[in-house]
Amino acid sequence: MTTEEQKKLKDEFDSKLGPEAFHAGWESLLRVDPAFFSASVSLASVPRRKSHLPHKEQALIALAVDCAATHLYAPGIREHITSAAKEGASRDEIIEVIELSSTLGIHACNIGVPLLVEVLKEEGKYLEDITRPFNETQQDLQWQFTEKRGYWHTFWEDFLRLDPEFFAGYIEFSTLPWIKSVNGTVGQGKGALEPKLKELVYCAFDAASTHLYVPGLKLHMRNALGYGATPQEIIEVLEIATLLSLHTGHVAAPIIEELTRASILK
Repeated sequence: MTTEEQKKLKDEFDSKLGPEAFHAGWESLLRVDPAFFSASVSLASVPRRKSHLPHKEQALIALAVDCAATHLYAPGIREHITSAAKEGASRDEIIEVIELSSTLGIHACNIGVPLLVEVLKEEGKYLEDITRPFNETQQDLQWQFTEKRGYWHTFWEDFLRLDPEFFAGYIEFSTLPWIKSVNGTVGQGKGALEPKLKELVYCAFDAASTHLYVPGLKLHMRNALGYGATPQEIIEVLEIATLLSLHTGHVAAPIIEELTRASILK
C-alpha cells in the first residue's frame, strides 16, 4: 500500500524529473527507502533544473551513459529514449547517439596498442614494425580519419602502423555518424546531431564510472570546446554521467523486496 509520504515523494519526482522517468527501479526504491529515494531525486534533478544543456540534449547524454558497452542499463536506455522523444528528439538523433556510443570498444586498442609498443621497445623486438614511416595507404587512411572526424591524435599512429586494415574498418564504423545524411544514406551529410553534441556524447561515456577513459575524455573535452561548448555544459555532462550510480539502488531495491517477501530478509 502506498503511504501518504510515498505519494508526496512520487509527486515530487514527477515535478522534478517527469513521470516518464519513473521506472520499476525507482518505484521499488521508493518503497524500500523513501529517504534515499528523496535524496536521489534531489541529486538527479540538479542538471534538469539548471539546464545549461536543453532537456532534449540532457536525455541524449544520459542515453549515451546507459547504452555504453560498459553499462548497458536497459531500464535507463528505455527511459532516456522516451524522455528524449518527448523533448523533441528525432529517431535519427537517437540512433546517432547509439552509433556514437558504440565506438567505446576501440579503447581496447587505444590503451593496448601503445602498451604493446612499449613492451616491444623494452624487449628490443620488432622495432622495424613500430618505427617504419607510413606508406601511401597509411597516409591516405590518416587523411581520411582527419577529414571525417575532424581531428588526429598521436595515439592512433602506432595502431595505424601495426594494423592498417583494422584501422580502415574502424574509420568506416566510427565516421558513419559524421558523414551520414539525415535520411540514413552515406554521402556529404554531417549526421543528425551537431558536432558539439557528438563530442559531448563521447565525453559522457568516457567519464562514466564504468569506463573512466582519461585520454579520450580530455581529447573530447578539447574538441567540444573547439565546437563552442562552455565549461558549464561540459560540467553538466559530467553530472549526468555521475547519476549512473543511482542504478545501484534501482537494481538492488527490487531484489531486497523479493527476498523480504520470501522471508529471507527480515
